[in-house]
This record gives sequence, C-alpha cells and structure tokens, in this order.
Amino acid sequence: MIEFLDGVRASLHEAYLIPLLYEAGLMGWEEEAFDWLGFALLGLVQIAVCILLCGTLEKWRPVERWPDQGPVHTDILYTLLIRLGILPLAVFVLFRPVQVWLHGTIVDFGAVPPTLESLIPALRNHPMVALLVYIVVLDFGEYWRHRLQHAIPWWWELHAVHHAQKQMTFWTDDRNHLVDDAIAAVWLGVLALAIGVPPAQFPLIVLVTRVVESLSHANTRLHFGGFGERLLVSPRFHRAHHGEQATDVQGVNYGVLLPVWDWMFGTADWNRRHFPATGVPGADPAIVTGGFLAQQAAGLRAALSRLRPSRRRARQQHE
Repeated sequence: MIEFLDGVRASLHEAYLIPLLYEAGLMGWEEEAFDWLGFALLGLVQIAVCILLCGTLEKWRPVERWPDQGPVHTDILYTLLIRLGILPLAVFVLFRPVQVWLHGTIVDFGAVPPTLESLIPALRNHPMVALLVYIVVLDFGEYWRHRLQHAIPWWWELHAVHHAQKQMTFWTDDRNHLVDDAIAAVWLGVLALAIGVPPAQFPLIVLVTRVVESLSHANTRLHFGGFGERLLVSPRFHRAHHGEQATDVQGVNYGVLLPVWDWMFGTADWNRRHFPATGVPGADPAIVTGGFLAQQAAGLRAALSRLRPSRRRARQQHE
C-alpha cells in the first residue's frame, strides 16, 4: 500500500504540484509540499477505512438515531481539515523556525538523546516488535496527555469542544480545538523523536492509531467482551468516558488505544452494558451546536477566562 501511495504521490507531484508551486513562486516549499501530499493521501486512506468499517457498524447497531444531524456535519469538516493535512501543514509552517533552532542547538551541544533501539539493541533485528513497542510507549504518553486535558482547567476548556458533542460518531474523533490539536501534535512528535521512531514507521503508527480512535468514537453498541475489553479500547469503553456524568476533573476510561493504563491507574469502567448519553452538562451552546468558527472562538474564550484569575493572583502575591 505504501509503495502504491508513493507512486501516486510522485505522479501527482510531477504533474500538478510542481507546476502550481512554480506559478505561485513557491518552489522553495517543494519538499514540504511533497511531504504534505503524502500526508493527505494517507489521510484519504484513513477516511475511506473509517467510513467502510465504522460507518457500517453505526448503521448495523447504532446507540442513538437523530432526525437532525447538523452537528455531525461540522465534525466531518474537522476530519477533512485534520486528516487531509491542511491544518497539520499550517502547524508545521508555524513551528518550522522553532524546529530548526532546536535541532541546531542540540547539534551544537553534541547532545543526542538515547532511543529505544539504543537502549534495547535486540529491537533492531525485530522491526515488528519494535513497532509494537513504539505504539505502546506513545499510547502511554497519550494516556497522560488525556489525563492532563481533564485536570488542567484552561486545557479542559479547549478539550471540552471535543466532549460537547451530543451526537457522537466516528467523525467526532477529530473534533478538537486547534490549539488543543497543536499541543497534541507537539506532544506526540516530541515523544516520537525522543524514543527514536523511524520516519518510515511513523505514518503506519498514525494510520493504526487514527483508525482505532475513530472506531472508539463510533455510534455503535459494540464491546469486545470481558477479555477483549482489556486489550483494546472499544466504542463502549470510550463512550463511558464521553458520558454526561463526566466532568472536567473527574472521569473514566482515558485510554486512547490500550485500556491497560486505566486498569493500572484505577480509572477504568468495565460496565459493558452501559452506553450513556454524551456531552458536557451546562456547556456553552456555541461549542455544542455552533459551527466550526463558533466552536473555536468559544473554546478559546473559555480557556483564556480560566487563565486570567491565575494571573491576578500571581500579581497580588508578587505585590
């Protein structure tokens, strides 16, 4: 599949992308545009797999049916922006100077962080095992990022854009505030670089994790049984996390791919018959049923309002 996508990317790059960049006077960005094209093609594969798998499950055994699916259409826009690489490309352009400076600083000091393969040399001879280890380590990091999203007040206000959806479907996975997405991208990228994830394996990790995350948000009465529910996050397991009873500082089932972290740290809910209504009680209507721009503006306002009291207290203590 990767070879096929690389062939398609090369053809599109030569036939369409280079002429467009040349006409726009942006040939200096050719390498970045080539990378984005590969990201967009991989995103199309992700969307197609999710529609085929998750869409079928939602029609087969839905938890809820809604006469008006307007809020779902907004989630579809989020998915197209995120998975086709438009927003990640913008984030890359903004953070590129920081990346160049940081790389140069590390090289100047001769500091090269150890990778998993340097710590465990046996992984070099077993790439599939190494891939699984990378996924487990990255998922552990994602679990704690998720916990922090709920524990830090201003971060929760950004994350609430994701939780406010009362019509949760597999499209809801990408419904996030842009600032929250940027933080998540930096978090995952830094961790992946720190443990030495090979560039060739990173797209595969993204593909696997995105499909599982979309499945976990699907509007379907599906669980994996007493044993399977402890191996992989299911739609039932993650729906309990999105239940209306959850608050900004209390909740269950934070795991992104693997429920083992909830099991280890006491945040697991194993009730396989429980498919609660989703949403955030008392949430600003703008982040519940508003459009894309309304959700982004409301989430940012709420996050800033959480930061201002802390600043006032800090000034008072300083005085």
